[in-house]
Amino acid sequence: MLWYRDFGITEIVFITLFVVLYALYVVRTVRIARRMNSPFSIIFAKLFARTLYFALFIIVILGPSFGGSKKEVKSVGKDIMICVDLSKSMDAFDIAPTRLEKVKFEMKKVVEAFSSDRIGVIIFSSEAFMQCPLTYDQNALNLFIETMSSTLVPASGTDFGPPLRLALKKLEEEADGPTTQSKSKVIILISDGEDFGEDSREVVSEIESKDIKLFTLGVGTEAGGNIYAGRSLKTDRQGNTVTTRLNSSALRGLADKTDGQYFEINAARNDVSRLINTIGNIEGELRDARFVDVTANKYFYFLVAAVVLLILDVLVNVPALKL
Repeated sequence: MLWYRDFGITEIVFITLFVVLYALYVVRTVRIARRMNSPFSIIFAKLFARTLYFALFIIVILGPSFGGSKKEVKSVGKDIMICVDLSKSMDAFDIAPTRLEKVKFEMKKVVEAFSSDRIGVIIFSSEAFMQCPLTYDQNALNLFIETMSSTLVPASGTDFGPPLRLALKKLEEEADGPTTQSKSKVIILISDGEDFGEDSREVVSEIESKDIKLFTLGVGTEAGGNIYAGRSLKTDRQGNTVTTRLNSSALRGLADKTDGQYFEINAARNDVSRLINTIGNIEGELRDARFVDVTANKYFYFLVAAVVLLILDVLVNVPALKL
């Protein structure tokens, strides 16, 4: 038999009070009965009954559990690799406060939504770096997200090839075994769509052949935004103010090739909730299945017995001696 709570101070106090008070009651009752020459043996029958239902009430407080059974518990989850563009164009402020700050805010929602899944983070510009390997640790993920900055990667343009190749490599390395399902693996590419690389199509073909879904999230506006360089706006060599615009067509093309979807964050639209719902509908992989012992709190039976004894104690009177 298992117990919902341990025998502790509360129970000791109740038992001590019962023993002391009832002992005083018995002594007083016996003295009165002797003075009146009345039989008092009945009080010991009452003592037995009251001790019994008091003990039953104590058992109820402790919460007895028995009659265990086996229950299968399954652990199901997905592997989600998020690739985040940290090129200088992500510092544009056409999305308040900046594109990157907005992405960081929304990424925390994604992490919270998939708390039972493994999530990894890759940062990139023209090169890709593993920011956080696949993990269940939400605190670690949020810490890495908070520290993301365009200063963490080389300021030399944007290339989708390296982050997608690194994401594919890490998802394959983290496979638990031959039963791993590719359909439970997801890549999210977050960028403003300005891709200056040459091998993106080749990597996307590999992702498609592995049956891994690629979802893209475009951040920015078609009108574009400027970037601060110190206290002034960034300019080109001719002295013209640099304007960076969202290139949604490139991101749409990547998603379409892997049977994924394109989502967008702009001044009037935020598809992050749709992205979360879409990924949530993907069937997860069975990672572990085990049988655990399941018991039920059966305090009710003891409570019924105690209440019945209490009612009988109240209803049954002894004419010769009021107890």
